[in-house]
Amino acid sequence: MPTGAQVAAYHVRPRRLSTTSISSSSSMITILLVLQLLSLYVLGAQENASEALLKFKSSLANADPPLADWNSSIPPCSGNNGNWVGVLCFNGYVWGLQLENMNLQGQIDVNSLVSLPFLRTLSFMNNNFEGTMPDWRKLGALKSLYLSNNQFSGPIREDAFKGMTSLKKVCMANNKFTGNIPTSLESPKLIELRLENNQFTGNIPAISSDHLKVFNVSNNQLEGPIPAPLSKMDASSFLGNKALCGKPLGSACDPPIPPPDLEPFIGDSPPSSPPTVAATTSEQKSPARMAIIIISVVLGLFLIILLLLIYRRSHNSQRPQLGREVSPSYDDEKSHVAVAAAAVVTSTNASEISGSSAKKGEQQPGKLSFVRDDRHKFDLQDLMRASAEVLGSGNFGASYKAVLVDGEALVVKRFKQMNNVAKEDFHEHMRRLGRLKHPNLLPLFAYLYRKEEKLLVFDYVYNGSLATNLHGKHSAEQPGLSWASRLKIIKGVAKGLAYLHNELPSLTVPHGHLKSSNVLLDNNFNPLLMDYTLGPVVNSSQVHQILVAYKSPEYEQTDRVCKKTDVWCFGILILETLTGKLVAKYLAQGCGQYGADLARWINAIVQEKSTNSTQVFDKEMEINNERCKPEMEKLLEIGIACCQENLDQRLDLEEALKQIEQVQEWSADDLRN
Repeated sequence: MPTGAQVAAYHVRPRRLSTTSISSSSSMITILLVLQLLSLYVLGAQENASEALLKFKSSLANADPPLADWNSSIPPCSGNNGNWVGVLCFNGYVWGLQLENMNLQGQIDVNSLVSLPFLRTLSFMNNNFEGTMPDWRKLGALKSLYLSNNQFSGPIREDAFKGMTSLKKVCMANNKFTGNIPTSLESPKLIELRLENNQFTGNIPAISSDHLKVFNVSNNQLEGPIPAPLSKMDASSFLGNKALCGKPLGSACDPPIPPPDLEPFIGDSPPSSPPTVAATTSEQKSPARMAIIIISVVLGLFLIILLLLIYRRSHNSQRPQLGREVSPSYDDEKSHVAVAAAAVVTSTNASEISGSSAKKGEQQPGKLSFVRDDRHKFDLQDLMRASAEVLGSGNFGASYKAVLVDGEALVVKRFKQMNNVAKEDFHEHMRRLGRLKHPNLLPLFAYLYRKEEKLLVFDYVYNGSLATNLHGKHSAEQPGLSWASRLKIIKGVAKGLAYLHNELPSLTVPHGHLKSSNVLLDNNFNPLLMDYTLGPVVNSSQVHQILVAYKSPEYEQTDRVCKKTDVWCFGILILETLTGKLVAKYLAQGCGQYGADLARWINAIVQEKSTNSTQVFDKEMEINNERCKPEMEKLLEIGIACCQENLDQRLDLEEALKQIEQVQEWSADDLRN
C-alpha cells in the first residue's frame, strides 16, 4: 500500500501529452493570433485609408458632387472592389486613384497620400488642375502617373522623379509645362512617356530604358539632336519641334564646330619649319594636281545631283499628294484611289484627272466646313499640298492618311454612297456629329460637301485599329493584346456606344457600323469609335449592303433593325476580342445578310466554351494572373448574351453596360509590389 507521500505525489503528477498534440495546439493558437492581428491590421489600414483620402479630398476646390460618396461610413475598399468612386483596390488596400473627367480643381495634396503604402497608380487626366508640378517623390513606389489634359504650368525640377525607379508609365501631355525635360524621368522600367503639346525647351535627355515602347514629345520647343536610344521611335513623336534634328527626322544635324587648334590657317603665316624635299616636289607638280582635283570634284557633284534627281522622282511617284496627279508607275489600285481622292479635294471630275480632256476654268474648289471651334483650321490648299498615303479602300469609300506641311497628321475619309441626301440635311447631320463629345469617340472636325462624293476629316490615330492589333503579326517585341487591355477596350466601347444611344435617342440604330476595324486605339489603348451614326446620310437603296447592323438576325427575319441591333454588333465584337477569331469575312460588304456562316461562327464559340472554357480564349492574350480567368468567362457570357438571335433574350445596352462594369479590371503590372 502506498504511503501518504506517495499518494500525494501520485495525485499531483500531471498527465503527459504527446508531442503531436502540443505541436498542433501551438500551431492553432499561432494561426488564430496571426489571423486576429491581420484583421486588426486590415481594419486599421482601412481607417487610415479613409482618413488619408478624405484629407486629400478636402484639398480639392470642387470635390463634390464627383466625390460625394467619399465618406467615413463606408470603407474605401472591400476586397478587390472599390466602394468609393475612382478608388482602385486590391486585397482590401488602396492601390490606385482614377479620378478622370471630373473637372477637379485645387491643389493635389501629395502628403495625404503618403500613408497609403500600396498606392501604385494615379490618374488625374482631363481635369482643371493648375500650378506647378506636385512633389511625387514622396510616393516613391508609384508605377503609373497620368496628368494629361490639365493646366499644369511652369518648369519641372531636374530631380522631380529622382529615386522613382518603379515608374513604368508617365503621361503629362496637353499641359503648359516649360523649361527642360528633367533627366530624372529616366527609369529602368519605363514603358511609356508622353509629354506632347507642352512648352518644353532645350535638348531631349538621353532616356535609354530597354522597355520604352511609347514616347512622344511632339509640339514643344525642343532643339538639338535626338538621342541615339530614341532614334528608332516613330518620327511623329518629334514633330512640331522646329529645332530638332537627326534620326528619325529627315533633317540632319549641323556638324560640331572644330576646336581652335584644328582650324586651318587663314591669313596667318605658314609654320616656321622649312619645307621638306617631298613638299618641294609636290609644289612643283601642284598645277596638274589641282586640275585633276577640280575635275574630280565637278564630276562628283554632277553625279550627286543626278542621284538626288532620280531619288526625288521615284520618291514622289510613291508619295502622292492629295492635290496632284499620281505617277503611272505607282501601284495601279492605289493610284486609282489616290487620284479619285485628289479629284474630290479639287472638285474635279475623276475622268479629268485620269487623262481625259479638261476645259480651263471648270474646277470649282469646294470649301472645308469645320464643326469644332477648338481645332486649328486650314484651307483646301493646305490639304491639297499634304502628302497622302492610302490606308484602305472598299465599297463604302476610301481612307487616306494626310500629313500637312506643319506635320499635323489627319485621316481623310471619302464616301460615295451619300449622293442622294439633300445638301442642307447633310450639313445639319455633320453639325450634329460635331457636337458629340466623348473620350471614346473619334471626333469629326471637318468635312467637304460635294454632290457625288463627301470627305470627312478626323485626327490620325497612330496605334491602328482593334482589328489590326488582334489579327496582325505578333512577336516578342510586339505581343498580342493582354487581358487587361482587352477588358479596357470593351469597357470603353460600351461607354461610347451608351453615349451615342443617350445623345441620339431618335435614331433607330445610333451607331449602325460597329466592328473591330472601326474601333481605333490610342497610345494608351483607349478605344475610339469611328464611322458611327452614318446611317441617316447613306443612300437608302444601299445602306443594307454596307452597314454591319444590316447583317443582324432581326434584319434577316423582319427586314427591320432596332436599338438592340447595336447590342448584337457589340456582342460580336466582344467575342472576336476575347477569342481572336476572325469575323470580318462574314461582316464584309456584299456578303449578304445574317446567314448560316455567321451563325456557325457564333455557335462554335458557344460550343467551345461549354466543352472547354479555358481553350476558347485567344492563345496570344497575355494572362499574368490565374484569378483573371473567372472574370474572362464572365465577360464571354455577356458577349454571348448580346448575340442572342431572339430579341427578347438579348441584353439591352443599359444592362450590358452594367454587367460589363462589374467585371474586374486587373492590371498585372500594377498589382505587383
